[in-house]
Amino acid sequence: MSAIELKDVFRVHSTPEGDAAALQGLSLRVDDGEVVTVLGPSGSGKSTLLRLLAGLDRPSAGVVRVYGEDVAKLGSRSLARYRSSLLGYADQHYARALAPELSARELVAVQLGLRGASRAGRFRRADELLERVGLGSKGDRRPTQLSGGEQQRVALCAALAHRPKLFLADEPTGELDAATADQVYDMLAELVREHRCTTVIVSHDPESARIADRIVRIRDGRVSEEWSRDDAGGETIVVGRGGWLRLPEELLLRAGIGAKATARFDDGSVVVTGVGAAEAPEPGSRSEPGSSGPSRVVARAQDLSHHYGETEVLRGLDLELHGGRLHAITGKSGSGKTTLLHLLAGLELPAAGSISVEGTELTSLDRAGRAALRRAKIAYVGQQAGLVPHLSALENVELALALRGLDGDGFAAHAALEAVGLGERATQRVARLSQGERARVAIARAVVSKPAILLADEPTSRLDGANAISIAILLSRLARETGAAVACATHDPLVIEQADTRIPLP
Repeated sequence: MSAIELKDVFRVHSTPEGDAAALQGLSLRVDDGEVVTVLGPSGSGKSTLLRLLAGLDRPSAGVVRVYGEDVAKLGSRSLARYRSSLLGYADQHYARALAPELSARELVAVQLGLRGASRAGRFRRADELLERVGLGSKGDRRPTQLSGGEQQRVALCAALAHRPKLFLADEPTGELDAATADQVYDMLAELVREHRCTTVIVSHDPESARIADRIVRIRDGRVSEEWSRDDAGGETIVVGRGGWLRLPEELLLRAGIGAKATARFDDGSVVVTGVGAAEAPEPGSRSEPGSSGPSRVVARAQDLSHHYGETEVLRGLDLELHGGRLHAITGKSGSGKTTLLHLLAGLELPAAGSISVEGTELTSLDRAGRAALRRAKIAYVGQQAGLVPHLSALENVELALALRGLDGDGFAAHAALEAVGLGERATQRVARLSQGERARVAIARAVVSKPAILLADEPTSRLDGANAISIAILLSRLARETGAAVACATHDPLVIEQADTRIPLP
């Protein structure tokens, strides 16, 4: 029996910048009690799919049926009943579901209270769920007293408390570390199978697939691949009407295939070859930048140590950052990767040791001197992009120039966006860009001032595989072309694969 059936679904959003198609003929069936993970890059239509299933949005064309009901045709009362009784929905913007005046226990128990459960019964259920996600001791805390990851777990418990028949989760572990994410996935798998709950999880985290019966990948608003968890043959590419198919972007990026390709039949197989595209860069094999060879030392740290209270983060570290190279700073969580970037940027001073940037002793400067050195020589891309959402991509880059006293150079701002592949999206507001595009804007904003050092903290942490590879290749290319020393704090093997130098922290 099919619990969900989508047939030739289109969803077009009208924006001040023009119409944008989030779904383009998507078709999908999910059986009753099946757990399906939907993977795909940022902007592929994953969240739009969930909003259609939840009745929060309506298709521009096509049919969306859930347990026989055409969700798009439900009236307001029927839709409210559908959401309150049949549906559990965990939005990626989890904070919206958490009333700040309620405790975690109260938030989880709200839906049960609306359905008439007794006070003792609903709080018993709330305590059970909070215990399962490691928050049993924090039930009386309000959202402002919880971390982002803890708030996300509370929102998940609240969505599952009333034992829904259909559960939808949008990036349910997006704010969680790997260990906590594993705990949440285990909890989800246990609960949804315990109640035979049809489940659709959308994510860019491949780990979410381990609890699924079936994995579906969507690109450009259509299903492109699917496979079952136990399928030894791996991913199966879906061939659409008229022979349409979507090759995995990760493969195209690694093969160096750009805008055009040829396809030929060869001994029972179809072989795809890039046309007019440069070969994919080989790790460790980098061309030298035009004006600065990679042997030039841009920054040097000697005998660097730092601690927070009694907790030692770095001890006796020596390193060199060379121009024209991508350096990957690696290590487990808590090893000091972000702290090292802060020290190299002059945002903090080390407890011991010295740092020099192009011959200037950074650690001997006062706060104003370090700020002046950053404006002239250093660019920093944090884990949060920090973009102004109501400004366009171009305006965000121009703002960075203005803050450095370089305003009026619109050509430089546009050229920086062209360099990161966003020339055609320059006038689009940041709020309407995908996560991968926002990461590119943040990098463009950093490189526009032509820094000697570009520091990036986990630049691919919120990105799917295709965008992560794209960003890693971009950073490597920018290092070669600009001569800057690029240093990334990362645990992403896709970034490490592209790096010229690895700096491991214990």
